[in-house]
Amino acid sequence: MRIVVAEDLYLLRDGMIRLLAAYGHEVVATATTGPETLDALLKWRPDVSVVDVRMPPTQSDEGLKAALAARREVPGLPVLILSQHVEQLYARELLADGAGGVGYLLKESVFDADQFVDALERVAKGGTAMDPAVIAKLLSSGSSNRRLDGLTEREHAVLALMAEGLSNQAIGQRLFLSESAISKYTTTMFDKLGINNDDHHNRRVQAVLTYLNKA
Repeated sequence: MRIVVAEDLYLLRDGMIRLLAAYGHEVVATATTGPETLDALLKWRPDVSVVDVRMPPTQSDEGLKAALAARREVPGLPVLILSQHVEQLYARELLADGAGGVGYLLKESVFDADQFVDALERVAKGGTAMDPAVIAKLLSSGSSNRRLDGLTEREHAVLALMAEGLSNQAIGQRLFLSESAISKYTTTMFDKLGINNDDHHNRRVQAVLTYLNKA
């Protein structure tokens, strides 16, 4: 994959570059400020990018703003956001366009190499990769989405793991069920949520967005 890494901390940035190279991926550009990030994303249009939320010049949400601006220019541009802490507003802004190809992980996730690279690859393919802590935070407040009320406890469990970006096989292993059983649960779940098989939208992504935006 062709990757842009936007991170102002040298050690973390250099570590990610070396890690991604070890997995056979190419970092085509790096950025250390918000404006540099936007320029790099629009110039290179990478297969996926890794973007820190807080970057110079303000050290507030420059990285996120750059990622959102780039996705407005290039709809669906895959972006994996890294954050030191869970910020509900940032996560919701990232999910707002409903396009998929997004991830939101805590920086500590980078230290699990396989997990981090797997998340990047899922986002690059148009899926989602959400840190369990982010999901919990998003669901901790607000009212329930009525469409979700019709799901069984097992379907809720499947959808929660789907939100993390797990495949049917991985969800089955986590819930001690066969892959075919998970496939049946997801089909029923899509029907209950009114998510049709649409060439323009990934049904898994649409289900995850419905789940995460319930609050």
